[in-house]
Amino acid sequence: MDSTLDLHLPAGAAARGPYAVDIDPERAGWTHSALRVLDLPPGGTHTFGAGNSEWVVLPLSGGGTVRVEGEILELVGRASVFDGVSDFAYVPRDAQAQIASGAGGRFALAGAKCERRLPARYGPAPEVPVETRGSGNRAREVRNFAAAGSFDCDRLIAVEVVTPGGNWSSYPPHKHDEHLPGTESVLEEIYYYEVFSPPGGPPGLGYQRITPSRPGGAELLAEVRTGDAVLVPDGWHGPSIAQPEHPLYYLNVMAGPGPERAWRISFHPDHTEGYQ
Repeated sequence: MDSTLDLHLPAGAAARGPYAVDIDPERAGWTHSALRVLDLPPGGTHTFGAGNSEWVVLPLSGGGTVRVEGEILELVGRASVFDGVSDFAYVPRDAQAQIASGAGGRFALAGAKCERRLPARYGPAPEVPVETRGSGNRAREVRNFAAAGSFDCDRLIAVEVVTPGGNWSSYPPHKHDEHLPGTESVLEEIYYYEVFSPPGGPPGLGYQRITPSRPGGAELLAEVRTGDAVLVPDGWHGPSIAQPEHPLYYLNVMAGPGPERAWRISFHPDHTEGYQ
């Protein structure tokens, strides 16, 4: 991976311009996946050009509006990522969009370089498929708001995961760095984290592991906190571990060069227990 960024990006390390996080393909050293995180004060606005990428604007906290293609898409949003699913807006490539928030808010812009120009659309929260994946101390909630089978995009795949305190997720370790038709997709992945802390309590933390799937491949063991991001260009990734009594949230943004928009993974051969 020929990147100007490390795999683990502590809060502020990937800030640029108006964005608290700004990871584009050029900075990451890959070809498709992108993530921006935007904080807007009460009454704040932000205008951006989509360029050659499609974007999903997802409220992390607060709500607002997205003006795009002559439409105003109202986003109710949520108090925080730990308060359930949110509605969202799709911004097509080559569009100009404006995000505005009367009360202020924090917004994730999940992006992917793409070819097709799809229409701007609103994604209602009640239509987001939510599943419990795993069991016991491997159970977690997955919100498939822009999963391949849930919402139409050209390249972008994006989901949210909430892991209860003390649990493991992104487990068993898995990878998606080879094109194996019907078995595995090539997808570049970004993790963005937030950690719940009880009111008045100390900040929480989590851990993220990546192990190489090839000689010289990606490897990481990182302590992650709210606002951190991790890049997964290749390799077995998982587990993601939540501190006891501190649920761990992460937003996964994925895209790749394959002919099909699909999330297909291979499990580490030393871990065969699957997701159930």
